[in-house]
Amino acid sequence: MEEDLQACGGIVQKGDPDRFAATMAAKPAARDVLLPVYAFNVEVARAPWVTQESMIAEMRLQWWRDALEEIKAGGIVRRHEVVTPLALMIDAGAAEVLDQLIEARRWDIYKDPFEDQAHLEHYLEATAGGLMQVAAQTLGDCPADIARDVGYALGVANWLTAIPALQEAKRVPLVDGRPEAVVALAEGARLRLRRARARRGEVSRVSAQAFLSAWQAEAVLRQASKDPWRVAEGLLGMSEFSKRAGLMLRAISGRW
Repeated sequence: MEEDLQACGGIVQKGDPDRFAATMAAKPAARDVLLPVYAFNVEVARAPWVTQESMIAEMRLQWWRDALEEIKAGGIVRRHEVVTPLALMIDAGAAEVLDQLIEARRWDIYKDPFEDQAHLEHYLEATAGGLMQVAAQTLGDCPADIARDVGYALGVANWLTAIPALQEAKRVPLVDGRPEAVVALAEGARLRLRRARARRGEVSRVSAQAFLSAWQAEAVLRQASKDPWRVAEGLLGMSEFSKRAGLMLRAISGRW
């Protein structure tokens, strides 16, 4: 188990350094829960990008869906450095949420644009929102809609930050790239974050550690809303000092 957790930590540290930093700011017991969940997310997120063959990418995602089915069944689970500890941390309900995350990730395989704004928002809801729900609820008591609101806000912030890279990869990441549409997307995410914060009292302190991963979301969304041109220019984000200071403050205060 210890070796598996170390392997999960290495995967997250390399593939998602900001989320790794947030995990390291959590309590040691929370890290053991979060690292397998986040390692799963890294592996699934990169599966569509490691090959140009869509069929191979589909097979890679299906492998993870099959693993989740084993977890949901509650029987023998395949031996794997991520799947094995993940099976010890999550229940069947969480596995179903992660399965929906994988289904949404199938969009990453192809170069088709989103069908409409609702499709984009569903993608962000299923991926970022679903991941946050699993992370928070696996740690402790947290209403699903609160976790999904925080996760969605983080997802939009990360998505807007990644726009230049996605476009370079020949993807069409936005249904409407006009400044006013970018502002609307960012403001919608900020509204959901405020809605979640208004219900802080319903989230246990243990579960709230999952929300450390969203420590930059408000600042990034505010930048995109105020200066939407930053999105296309790849100029969203906080300075390294601000990132570290902000994470430390939230870890100490427990405020999100």
